[in-house]
Amino acid sequence: MRRISSQMHNMDTQSNLRLQEFRLNKANNQIGSQQRIQQLRDDPIAAGHLVRYQSYLSRVNQFEKNALTLSDQFSLREGYMDDSLQIMQRVRELAVTGANGIYGKDDLKNMATEVDELLKALVQNANAVSADGNSIFAGTNTKATAFEIEMGNVEGSGVPLIQNVKYNGNITVNQVEVDENKYLINDNAGNRTFWAENQQIFGARDASAWQASSDGVISVDGVEIKISQGDNIYSLVSKINDSSAAVKASVDPIRKSLNLATTDARQLWIQDVNGNVLNELGMVKDASQKPPYNLGTGVRVAGGSLFDTVIAFRNALLSGDQESIGGRVLGSLDMGINNLVTRLAKSGSEYERAQLNATRSSKLALDVTQMVSREGDLDFTQAVTDMKMLDYANQATLSQAGKMYNSTLLNYMR
Repeated sequence: MRRISSQMHNMDTQSNLRLQEFRLNKANNQIGSQQRIQQLRDDPIAAGHLVRYQSYLSRVNQFEKNALTLSDQFSLREGYMDDSLQIMQRVRELAVTGANGIYGKDDLKNMATEVDELLKALVQNANAVSADGNSIFAGTNTKATAFEIEMGNVEGSGVPLIQNVKYNGNITVNQVEVDENKYLINDNAGNRTFWAENQQIFGARDASAWQASSDGVISVDGVEIKISQGDNIYSLVSKINDSSAAVKASVDPIRKSLNLATTDARQLWIQDVNGNVLNELGMVKDASQKPPYNLGTGVRVAGGSLFDTVIAFRNALLSGDQESIGGRVLGSLDMGINNLVTRLAKSGSEYERAQLNATRSSKLALDVTQMVSREGDLDFTQAVTDMKMLDYANQATLSQAGKMYNSTLLNYMR
């Protein structure tokens, strides 16, 4: 029920004018922002969809960026690996030449000079850094020099030469999200890329009577393995073999000690994460020592890196040991080249997968953008038409109100 009064027409006119101004202002804001929804109450259902679409679009754009960044890293890494492969092929050619028995000791020493330069080039590639100054082959320890060289005197040479190359990085991998809960693994560990042989570790302590005194956790090649109180050496071997680590464990039939061997060419990392299981077995030193140079006293290690193989080849050339060159050295070189080819193929495959993910994310971003446009974008033609109609109605209302209330102060000044 409405109350009839002398102010009713004026109040209705003012109310309608305010309502028309509100609608006109809303139309102007829509055209200015190109967005149909200015407030959630304009279209609650569409607003809910729009928020989710925009959030998903942001994630898809980030996935594409992640994939492209990985592609750049894989491409750069592949270049250095390919150059290292060319170096190793040249080293093998020299090994075949030096093992044929034709050349004398002086000729072999001359070959050693070139091999030493190739060794330096190989170390240079292994210590390569990216455009942002991060070490390419140091795992996630990107601010450290991947490999450290130790100089020393070598028999047959009058100047100090590279005697040992030690890995300073780690074996931790980066998981980069390239789709919803889908990750690409970026494995930059140099002690896998630049390794020649499967590494074996032979314990020196009899473990037949060993039994875990408490619960503990050990890490084998980056994989954590839980040890329960009361476990014996055979339980430990079983747990290592059943884990996802690329390592096979066994009990030495003579010494009854723990033996570990990698299933492919890589440096083996072992350490006690919680407790002292490996320390009790004599495999590692105390927890203050970090892998890979934390092996216990008396532990024997077999299987070296590409650098160890090239160093052994150079030293054999300097000493004139053709028998070693044609046997052990040449075999290690072949295994090192095979591993480098395998790693190179893996890196190329990862690059292709990263490119596929980037392409898919780019197309998906277009599809999601279309969905966002459907829910939130303004029909510009319709909006301009509506605004003109609102403006026309507002002008008509003002004109009519002016005619209804045309009395002014001048009417009373006659």
